[in-house]
Amino acid sequence: MIEISFGKLVLLALIALIVLGPEKLPGVARTAGALLRRMRSGWDDVRAEVERELQIEEIKRNAREVAARAEAAQTELDATLQQVRDVQNAAPARNEAVADEMAAVTGPATEATAAEEPDNATGDLFAGMSGPASTAPKEPPHGHA
Repeated sequence: MIEISFGKLVLLALIALIVLGPEKLPGVARTAGALLRRMRSGWDDVRAEVERELQIEEIKRNAREVAARAEAAQTELDATLQQVRDVQNAAPARNEAVADEMAAVTGPATEATAAEEPDNATGDLFAGMSGPASTAPKEPPHGHA
């Protein structure tokens, strides 16, 4: 802004006193002060409006960035989900192919031996046993000789 030193201000007051006279000087000073207040108020309003607009633009920019990140994450999630579905769809076909190969290699004997071996797939270790009497030797009950 305009820099006015104290000496310049005194000089302006003396010139205004000489030109306007002592009767009109107080009224002119009040009017000049009111005009300066209005100018400052208007300037402050303009500055505040510009700052608000800048803040709004910054918020919009941040919102666009967040939306772009969310869209990228959604795209990545969709791609991953599609890969999982592809693997799930391919797994039954692969299992059937492996079972067919095993049947071709081993023949029908595997079905007969499967009943004799423990069922490892379900965790049943005693599936091939006929009962407790076949594995444990007969002991007399305790307390009898």
